[in-house]
Amino acid sequence: MIVYAEVEFMIQTAHSLKEKRAVLQRMITRTKQKFNVSIAEIDHQNVWQRTRIALVAVSSSKESAEREINHALHFLQSNPAWDQLDVWREYL
Repeated sequence: MIVYAEVEFMIQTAHSLKEKRAVLQRMITRTKQKFNVSIAEIDHQNVWQRTRIALVAVSSSKESAEREINHALHFLQSNPAWDQLDVWREYL
């Protein structure tokens, strides 16, 4: 089972691409280390305060893949540096 999720965040404190990328890279790296997911920025690469991130989890069961995505999303949402705007999921 493959679970795919996209999540969009607004980074209010970023006033440059450098500041945005510092926050983004820190969270992407930590998410990769803590959870069994693939993660990457897929949109708004040249916008200072906005990002769209894609996450994918692959497992033999829907429940375990969904659990891993849920844990990763909860971790991303817990970052006080940004505000979640939207979440979208797909099951393949």
